Amino acid sequence: MDGVGGALGLAGDQVVDALGTAALAPSVHNTQPWRFRLAPDRVELHPDPARRLPATDPEDRELRLSCGAALFNLRLGLRRHGIKPLVTVLPGHDAPGALAVVRRGGLRGLDEETAELVRAVPARRTNRRPFHDVPVPAAHRRALVRAAERERCWLHVVDDRAERARLQGFVAKAHRLQAEVPGVRAELSAWTGARVDDGVPPASAGVRPAPQDEWALRDFQAAARTPGRDYESDPLVVVLCSFYEGPEAEVQAGQALQRVLLAATALGLSASFLSQAVEVRSVREELRRSLGGLLVPQTVLRIGYGTHVPPTPRRAVADLLLEPCAP
Repeated sequence: MDGVGGALGLAGDQVVDALGTAALAPSVHNTQPWRFRLAPDRVELHPDPARRLPATDPEDRELRLSCGAALFNLRLGLRRHGIKPLVTVLPGHDAPGALAVVRRGGLRGLDEETAELVRAVPARRTNRRPFHDVPVPAAHRRALVRAAERERCWLHVVDDRAERARLQGFVAKAHRLQAEVPGVRAELSAWTGARVDDGVPPASAGVRPAPQDEWALRDFQAAARTPGRDYESDPLVVVLCSFYEGPEAEVQAGQALQRVLLAATALGLSASFLSQAVEVRSVREELRRSLGGLLVPQTVLRIGYGTHVPPTPRRAVADLLLEPCAP
């Protein structure tokens, strides 16, 4: 791509490739709320305030979670080009406004585990369709827990029937509360449908929610479901948690989220979000207490074996770039 200079010892086209990898991260309503500033010695990750969801995500928690997922992908993109990334989260005066700065920490080849994650990046999708009624093996569950641990977070697997019912209640309660907020409904509508390079298009919308669904699901204006096309009765449901609160924890949890999602993709699994329960502060606190009070719930995932879904649209790398750092 013309006009993109080198950084971290990489040529411009390699930088574009790494940023393109970062931009394949998930985000609420596919808002893609990240931007990047390049300098010879660094890549800065910044939030994009124009893509905030003030009603759905009033504290910008999920914005930072999304940027953390993009940061993990950026790490993978740099590793693919032989760069060992050195990451500083919330660098402060060193990069005002940035959520993270990535510098060159030397050279490092791809090990097989990292190569597998790199291959999973373009294959990962948020799959809102019904999954097959096939249980996720215990070994796969353990692999997902380990993936979160690698990024200093915890993946709580909900496998107790009573706990599952409580979580369903939390999601349903938050869904009802959000339905009463006009701004939440407006944001969902604005980011759904025929958009060019972002949002949730009809092909990625899943199926229309129905009264018999066990989990409260958002309506992304999907087509009406065909007879018998109900959601699976027993998906794997997990709560991704951090060990502390605040913006730094949210960026860190975003990195853990993306590692978990890519590990799931590599195992042939699909995932979607049940994030309402963490978007409403009062419900999030109830969920935290139900987990014992020490873990901080960051998002809720539904995981299983799904059918193929197409990729969602993505912004061009050129649209993600901020003005270069001053010399």
